[in-house]
This record gives sequence, structure tokens and C-alpha cells, in this order.
Amino acid sequence: MRDATPGGGSGAVPPDPADPADQATAVVDDRGVVAGWSAGAERLLGYPCQEALGSPVGRLIASDGGGDALAAPGGTATTALFRHRNGRPVPLRVRAYPSVDREGRTQRLLVVTPPEPPESPESPESPEPPEPPEPDVVTGDEAFGQCRLAVMVYDSALRAVKASAGAVRELGLREERMRGRRITDILPPHLCHRVEDGMVRVLATGEPEEFRLRGRVRPDGPERVWSITVSPLVTPAGRVRHVEVSALDVSEQYLARERLALLNDVSARVGSTLDVMRTAQEMADVTVGRLADFVTVDLLDSLYRGVEPRPSGTGRVPLRRAAQQSVLRGVPEALIEPGDVDDYPASAPPVRALATGRSSLHSTGDEAIRNWELVDPERSGVVRRFGIHSVMVTPLRARGITLGVAVLVRHRREEPFTRDDLLLAEEIAARTAVAVDNARRYTLERGTALALQRSLLPHRLSAQDAVEAAHRYLPARTRAGPGGDWFDVIPLSGARVALVAGDVVGHGLRASATMGRLRTAVRTLADVDLPADELLTHLDDLVTLLAAEEESTAEHEPDVEPCTDLIATCLYVVYDPVSRRCTAASAGHPPPAVVGPDGPADFLDVPPGPPLGVGGLPFETAERVLPPGSLLALYTDGLVQDTGHDLAGGLARLRRALDRNAPRPLEELCDELLRTLLPARPEDDVALLVARTRALDADQVAAWDLPSDPARVADARAQVLARLEDWHLPDVAFTAELVVSELVTNAIRYGQPPVQLRLIRGAALICEVSDGSGTAPHLRRARTYDEGGRGLLLVAQFARRWGTRHQAGGKTIWAEIGLTGPVT
Repeated sequence: MRDATPGGGSGAVPPDPADPADQATAVVDDRGVVAGWSAGAERLLGYPCQEALGSPVGRLIASDGGGDALAAPGGTATTALFRHRNGRPVPLRVRAYPSVDREGRTQRLLVVTPPEPPESPESPESPEPPEPPEPDVVTGDEAFGQCRLAVMVYDSALRAVKASAGAVRELGLREERMRGRRITDILPPHLCHRVEDGMVRVLATGEPEEFRLRGRVRPDGPERVWSITVSPLVTPAGRVRHVEVSALDVSEQYLARERLALLNDVSARVGSTLDVMRTAQEMADVTVGRLADFVTVDLLDSLYRGVEPRPSGTGRVPLRRAAQQSVLRGVPEALIEPGDVDDYPASAPPVRALATGRSSLHSTGDEAIRNWELVDPERSGVVRRFGIHSVMVTPLRARGITLGVAVLVRHRREEPFTRDDLLLAEEIAARTAVAVDNARRYTLERGTALALQRSLLPHRLSAQDAVEAAHRYLPARTRAGPGGDWFDVIPLSGARVALVAGDVVGHGLRASATMGRLRTAVRTLADVDLPADELLTHLDDLVTLLAAEEESTAEHEPDVEPCTDLIATCLYVVYDPVSRRCTAASAGHPPPAVVGPDGPADFLDVPPGPPLGVGGLPFETAERVLPPGSLLALYTDGLVQDTGHDLAGGLARLRRALDRNAPRPLEELCDELLRTLLPARPEDDVALLVARTRALDADQVAAWDLPSDPARVADARAQVLARLEDWHLPDVAFTAELVVSELVTNAIRYGQPPVQLRLIRGAALICEVSDGSGTAPHLRRARTYDEGGRGLLLVAQFARRWGTRHQAGGKTIWAEIGLTGPVT
């Protein structure tokens, strides 16, 4: 109800009896605040309109129980003591009628009248005729009949007694036709029984009930949601003889809550993974049954490769089905399966949505849908077979890029889509598109990181004589992406081999790139034959330098994300098949597992050094002699540590698995360890390197101590030729004689005693000359008439590779000569 006297004013001017605004009425909203005030109310209580509006109704009531009069149901007349503006109490009769405002909010219309004067004794001499009612006073029956809220009164036999104007309008029946009939004769069966059951309970208990119903109150009307209130009407004797049933249309509020709940579910459930197909399916699953009967989500094909899609606006457009869902079992409306490609004609609404980036709402009678059916008979058959009558087409756009299109269909629900539904679908599509784009970008970054990591890891292990090796690398299957785990097998001089396992803390491209740099650095440092502890010291310095470089780059380039911590772990193990000695050093890495030929499995007691990047602390080595056929296992923490158990528990599980499976072939052993120790979806990368040691027999190694006399070089050549004859290697005799002659001559001439010559026969022939000097030789360019300076140049030309190895007592110069024939 609107203000009865919008201009305010006092009651000095007599009211116009013909003006309904002068009736003594007021409106109180659901918060108990005066929302309407007529001139008649101002005349009775003295409050101007502008003063009464917005004030609590309790301010106007003088008695404590006066508020009960305002809550009396169904226009029951009660007397309450009001407070006049001058402070005096005024007794007034009040009738309260429920109604709604233009916004659908509940309120009460109060009709206030002075109390009737007490009847005086009749005087036969001077009978006075009763005064006619004032024409400007609305009676309770009149107010009830004009009430726009749907209200009906039923007696104890559950038969209609009264109906308001709102009830007549909503039910489409005149009050005369409803009077005397039960609600089962007025409402459809699915609605009437619940209402009648509620009336029975209220008549029995005297307590009001409130509940909601959804449906059509008449066959030709729309489906609505109603808030039903069943209230008892109490007689002066305190008995319940009638009940009042009021119905408030809350469809808009209900739909608004349903839309908000759907959006909340979309936000919570869509995008739970970084998989493009799964994300699209989550959107279809949430939407079907609540907004649409059938949903399809098609994405541009390039999206599955992580490439930014670029839709074409001409010709047929191929779209790959990402997801589909239906209220019908088996999704019978679908023409293709998820993962298949569907070609859409250029005139189809999905293609136009891709080209324009705008949504569209259609009925199947629209020209756009008819034209689509003409060029796609198979889809036209689906429309007719399932009775599809309403379609929404919504593009999936994120960061200004159209990724695909969603088509939402109704065929079981009779109501067509509305503009509000289209706005809701657009919001759902926008949220889904963000999740799909995140999945696309993750797919691209993960693919790039995996490609980079695979390119940086060894594709096949280098050939060498020291060990038989096998390996596995398994990237993490989480949102974090691949990490920085790596492994390597590096052939060293003297038939030795270096086994390496490392882990860069973190995931993604940065971790993969850092891993590549560290692996390259390890190979470079191993090539100069640094001892294990010294190698880790140099590697630690490198990690510290890399961290400082990244921090400096982040300071000068704001777009580069700063790297707060660059930490890595590394395990470096060297095995010598001649001495059968294994030497290991660790930088914060789990220890290697060792299994002898007869078992059991244990772990090499390597002093735990600090992780790389901490700096300032030394590294130590541990040594153990391993019998031939021993098994070494190097791994990263992803194999032995996860949320299910700590590192100690993981190491115990690894020991038990090695005890059971160590004799297996190495490839089978790798697969069994991964199957036994890892969950279905590992949370971290796993690198595993297993090696079975070999030993070079005494007849494969020859060594001679040489005096520091140039004249003894010829004897050294002769001894080498004789040994090669015993080894049946005549093809390399000339090369070996030349290399040995040059290396021994350099050691005697430029080095210090003692001088030793050693030959090792394996996959290649290795010539080593050691002396007591720490000075390393180097290549130089000899001039035309120089008598010397060409020795190392000849060695470099004839040997497959050569180098210098430093040790505590001097150095060793070695050269490796390839063998052309089989080794016997």
C-alpha cells in the first residue's frame, strides 16, 4: 500500500467522505514498520503522515498486549489501546488483513475504527433510529474481499467459506462457485492433498503451519512456487472452528535462489581438475536437470593440444565433443561420443556463436533452427523424435578468446528458456571457460615441461663396462606439473662409471630448466674426474650462483616471477670395476640401496651433506667394496615418501621390495618397484636408476712400474705389444704403441716419479700413464721446424678420447682406443 497522504499535513481540514484516502487505515510491513498512513489515521491519532511513516508500529501502541491485535488473523476485530500524539491513550478497534506490496513482500493492512458506544436503554417515548454506517469506513468483509493476497477461509468440515479477490484471480473461479467446496475440488491432486492435510493438523492442534508447494493451480496457468500459510481462526471461547489459508507467489525469489545455488555449485564443482575433458563434463553434469534436459560442450580441436584456438568464421567448422549429458539414461539425443569430431555448417547457431562471441536463444520454430535442420537431416530427426522445443547456444570465452560452445536443450520440461535463463547460462559458460582455459594453459605448460625434461634426460644410457643399468622416470600426475628429478650414467676414465640421481625442489618449467643446467654441470665436472665430494662442492657453488642470478633478474625485470628458494639434492656414486670399490657422496639426497649377490638389501651409510644451494658446509664420502653382481639402486624421494608414510617408512618398504625382487632382470625390477611402491596417482616425480655391478678380471688389466729413464720407453712399447698379442688385439697394436710411447715419454720428461703404465681391456682399450707431478699437460701448436710439441696432438688424433685425472699422489693421463673386432 502506498502512502495515503504523501504531502503530510494536519487533520484540521475535514476529510472528504468520498475520498478513500481519508479512511482510518495504515500499512505495517514485515519488519513492523509503518509503511502507509491515511488521513483518517492522522485524524484519529494526530500523527502527520511524514512523522508516522518509517516509525515502529510499537510506538503507536500504549498497552503491552496491543501488538497481539495486529497479529489477529483474517480480519478478526480486536480492541487495542493506542497512544495519541498528545500522549493520551485512545481505545480503537483494529482489523488486520494480510497483503503484499508491489515487490511481493508480505505486509498487513490495518483498518482502525473508534469503538462502538455502549447501547443505552431503549426509551419507548423517544426511540432513536440507528445511525447509518459512515460511507468512508471499509468493513472487514469488504477489506477481505478486496485483498489481493490469495486468502481463503475453510470451516471445520474443510469446506470453503470465504475467498479473497486474490484467490479468485489465481484460481480462476468465482467465490460463489468455491463456497462450500473442499480444496480437493478446487486444486489439482498433487497440490490439494498437502494443503488439506495441513488444515486438518491446524484444526487439531491450533498451531499455524507454513510450507511451500510447486505446481500449477489451474491447468492453463504457469508453474509457480507458493508459500502456503495455514492459520487457525479462534472463537472468543478459544475454539478453532475455521482455518485461514493464504498463498503467496514466491516464484521469483525461489528461482533466484535456485540460480544462485546452481552458480555456487558450478564454482565448487567445475574445474576440480586440470583436464580439459573432465572440466567440460563437470559443467554438463551440474547443468542437466536443473537448467536443461540435454547439454553438449564442444571445443575447438587445437585446445586439446594446449594451443590457443583460432576459430574460422567461414565454411564448416569441426568441433570436438568434450562432454554431453542428459536427463535420459544413455544420452540418446547425442549423435556422437565424447572425443569425436562433429562438423557444424556455417549457418548453424553454434558456428555463429563462435564467430561473434554472443549467446542466442531459440525455439525450434526459429528460422535459424529450421535452416540448421535443412542442412543436417540427422540432427533434425533428433529434434522431432525427442520433442525438442527450446535451445540456448552459449560460447565459452576466456581472456577474450572463444574456446568452444555449449548447447543447452529442453524437451522434457515444458517451459521454454527465458532471457533470465540465457543470462544464467552465460554466467555458467563464463566460469566454465575460465576453468577450461586454465586446463588448456596447464596442458601446454605441462607438455612443454615434459618435452624439455625428456630432452634433458638421457634417452639411452652410455655404453660402459662397469655396470648393467636400467632406469625409469615418472612425472607427477598432479596440477603442479613435472618436477626437477633427474638421473644419469656417466662413463669415467679407467673403466669407471658415475651414477647420479638428483632432485630440484619445485615443479614446472623452471624446475625442469634448472634440472637441465645441473645435469650438464655434473657431466662437465665429472669429465675432469673430480672426486665425489669436490664435485658436489662445485655444484653447490653453482646452485648458489644460479639463485643469485635469478634474484637479480627478478629485480630488473618486473614480469619475471622471483625465485625465493633454489634448492636441489644430488647423490653422486662412482664405481670402479677394477678395484670393485664404490664411492658415494650425498647433498641432502636419500642414500643408495645396496643388495649383495646373496642379499640382504641395506643402504650405504653416506654422510648426509646439506642440500645444494645452502652453501658453506662440507661434503663427505663413503666407500664400500662390492662383489660382482651387486645391485645399486638410486632414486628420488618421490619413490619412498608421500602422504601415506614418511621417509623412514618408505625406505623400509623399498628394502623389503628389493629383498624380494633383486634377482630379477633390471627392466622387470624397475617396473615391479614402481608398481609396489607408488600409488595410482603419484604426487611427486619419481626417478629410479638401478645398476648391477661388473668386475674386470685380473687378466684384463696389466700394469708396469717404469723408471724415469727415457731409454726405457722402448721397453714399455715392447711390453705393450706383447700383452696385446696375448689379448689377440693386433689391429690396435700400432695405435697403442704410438699412444703409449708419447704418454710415457711425456711422463718421464716432464713429470715426476713414480711412473706407472696400465692397460685395461674392456669394450675399448684404455692406456693410462701416471706420475707424481700435479701439472696437467696441454695441447699446443708446434711450428714447422720444432722437434717436439706434437705428442699430445698425435694422441688426440689416434685415440677415441683422452684426458687427465688428478689424484692425491699426482696425475694420470689416459687415452681410450676403440676396438674394431670382437674382444676375446
